[in-house]
Amino acid sequence: MVLVGVVVLLFYGLLAYGSYVALATLWRLRPDPTTAVLAVVVLTVVFGYLSLRVGTARLLAQLDARELSRARVPGAYEVLGGLVERMDVEAPRLMVVRLQTPNAFALDTAGRDTVVVDAALLRLLDRAEFEGLLAHELAHLERRDSLVQTLAFSTVQTVVSLAYVVVSPVVFLVNGLAFAAAWFRGDPSSWGETVPGRARRRLEQGVTVAMAAVTLFARAHSRRREYAADARAAAVTGRPLALARALEKIERAATPEFGILSPLWIRGEVESGGERALRDLFSTHPRTEDRVERLRRRAEDDGVRIGIR
Repeated sequence: MVLVGVVVLLFYGLLAYGSYVALATLWRLRPDPTTAVLAVVVLTVVFGYLSLRVGTARLLAQLDARELSRARVPGAYEVLGGLVERMDVEAPRLMVVRLQTPNAFALDTAGRDTVVVDAALLRLLDRAEFEGLLAHELAHLERRDSLVQTLAFSTVQTVVSLAYVVVSPVVFLVNGLAFAAAWFRGDPSSWGETVPGRARRRLEQGVTVAMAAVTLFARAHSRRREYAADARAAAVTGRPLALARALEKIERAATPEFGILSPLWIRGEVESGGERALRDLFSTHPRTEDRVERLRRRAEDDGVRIGIR
């Protein structure tokens, strides 16, 4: 076991030395800071853009999305045309899919943007509700939300990768010391109990906390984008309550016990306050009831009479 520990230590020591030599070589050959930063930014943007393009194309292929026939649903294209005239966006493709639960989303696809709607929405929503939902998706395209989100994620990945490369000699050395110490003790599985093993766990915990913080920030930004798209849709259509009704219908249709034809809004199991707060923190979308409440308040502020539908 001592021999194996020595071999493990030598292996990780070589990895640490090799990564140190590579970093030292890069440091000697480094360009001026402005050029280096510019190169990193350009690579981040390029890889982020390509990731978006490849990802959206793959998603459409996986969903078997098909372009919605104008002859089949001319009303949908009439609504789209009216919205495009009032918004700073070119007419996107309307594509239809069949999802497990009704939904709609906007994609920043190559050549021409795309709005994807579930086939169930065409019979679930009336014209005003469909207009509100479509305006919400066009608002995402207007602000290039998917592109911004992808580039932000690509930037975080780049920063994390560069940080890992910089500290890689230390990481390799700590790993080698932890594993070798465990073999020296005669218990390879106890590497986490050694001093270097505990140091590695602290490092992993720090990385986990940092990534959780980044994730929370990204999810919070995503929720703000949803609120902003709701507000833009309400401003363009002048009917915030129509979008509110559309959101409620979609939420109700996502309830498996009742489905899209349910006339009732019935809640399922009640979450605890902690579970609900945790779910809200990591959700990319605000709760439907919060979005609806904002739209109703906007309707009141705009002097729209709230009726019962």
